[in-house]
Amino acid sequence: MSLVDDLEFAAVIAREAAKAAMHFYDPSVRIQLKPGDEPVTEADHAANAILVARLRERYPNDAILSEESPLADDRFTAARVWMVDPLDGTKEFIARNGEFAVMIGLAIDGRPAAGAVYQPDGDILYLGAVGVGAWVERTPGKREPLAVTREADPSKMRLAVSRSHKPKIVDEICRQLSITSETPSGSVGLKIGMIATQRADLYLHPSGGTKDWDTCAPEAIVHAAGGRITDVFGEPLRYREADVENKTGVVASNGLAHERIIEVLAPLCEHLRKK
Repeated sequence: MSLVDDLEFAAVIAREAAKAAMHFYDPSVRIQLKPGDEPVTEADHAANAILVARLRERYPNDAILSEESPLADDRFTAARVWMVDPLDGTKEFIARNGEFAVMIGLAIDGRPAAGAVYQPDGDILYLGAVGVGAWVERTPGKREPLAVTREADPSKMRLAVSRSHKPKIVDEICRQLSITSETPSGSVGLKIGMIATQRADLYLHPSGGTKDWDTCAPEAIVHAAGGRITDVFGEPLRYREADVENKTGVVASNGLAHERIIEVLAPLCEHLRKK
């Protein structure tokens, strides 16, 4: 199968999983706490069950790494690994603000190759395959090609930041880069979607906390749209490590001032190297 086939299947099952999750989109949804006091709901589990079952049926030889399933040991040996976040932005789901998404990424030989990010609220689907292209679908069946902005001046860049997990150091980074435009949002995938649809130029998460399933699909999409993702030191994110956490942070941009941003960011984040 081609990456296009993989992408089309991911689009289909992302919608299926989202439909299941939205059955629980009301104030009475049951909430539990995972290690780290992170919430998980019935919606997370319902979406996860669909995604894992459908991927296993379609791709029996591929590995699956999902936030809501036990870590899969075969991810170290399989050439193809599906990286799934059944509900990215659970806090936003609970708050009912619409800023959450179903995310399905495919890594091949440890690098993001394809990704689907579906936002049920608004029925917006972001798709991307490296070397193929990136698209947004706001109306079922009608896709618009994606391309990042050409803004190269950091002071003019529009920054997407986390609504629930904004590190304090972001304010100092903005000061040093003279960034004044800042938009908070939930899901990592939706912030990357802002870059891919030219509503933002940059996303900073200069701390740990995100995992492989948070960044695989978004990285494939923004890369396919012409952008770039690294850690805060300019190193590529790694998708074949025993530790699935991106401990040295995440920086996504249109790519044009990425090195300049890293020059400012790296000295401020030196403490992350010691973790």
